[in-house]
Amino acid sequence: MKLLVVEDDATTGAYIARGLREEGQSVDLVTSGKEALIQATGGSYDVLIVDRMLPGIDGMTLVKTLRGAGNSTPVLFLTSLGSVEDRISGLNAGGDDYLVKPFAFGELSARVAALARRPQTLEQETVLRAGPLEMDLIARKVTREGRDIDLLPREFAILEHLMRRKGRVQTRTMLLESVWDISFDPMTNVVETHISRLRAKVDKPFDTELIKTVRGAGYRIEA
Repeated sequence: MKLLVVEDDATTGAYIARGLREEGQSVDLVTSGKEALIQATGGSYDVLIVDRMLPGIDGMTLVKTLRGAGNSTPVLFLTSLGSVEDRISGLNAGGDDYLVKPFAFGELSARVAALARRPQTLEQETVLRAGPLEMDLIARKVTREGRDIDLLPREFAILEHLMRRKGRVQTRTMLLESVWDISFDPMTNVVETHISRLRAKVDKPFDTELIKTVRGAGYRIEA
């Protein structure tokens, strides 16, 4: 793999680069967001490993800029900012994975390998699809079989979460953290209530059910 490491701490950057090179990877190491933007735009990388706190252009701005320019190279944020809110904002900015410092190098290596195996589709940056269901993230519009579906902001967020993880079971806890920014179980049926409302709009008027309940596990959207 060809990897770009963006890390302004010299010791950490050298440690990561050395470890990845020992595994046989090709690694470029830069220390600022400006350098990273030039390298990522001009080079063909399999994965970008990006610190959030960088001089000049910070990591979040860097990734947003790349995504806005159509660059879909997988990004692993590697940062000391580890709150739930930090992780969510990083993923929403265009990151594909998030690892908090201090970290185990073995986990970093495994996450990088997993990201490199993922199929890349530029269209997913602005449009998500699950069979006949289409979500335009820029226009904030949802359609199914050509019919507009009006969703409230929370319903839109739930559907986006499920569509980004199409085919994978999402637990109640995952939805609470991603959509409500709640890292504990409030012991209410807020998730179930919103899923029910979402189904009434997305599934009920049509012949095929897309949002599935996986008993004892959570929810999944299927094509």
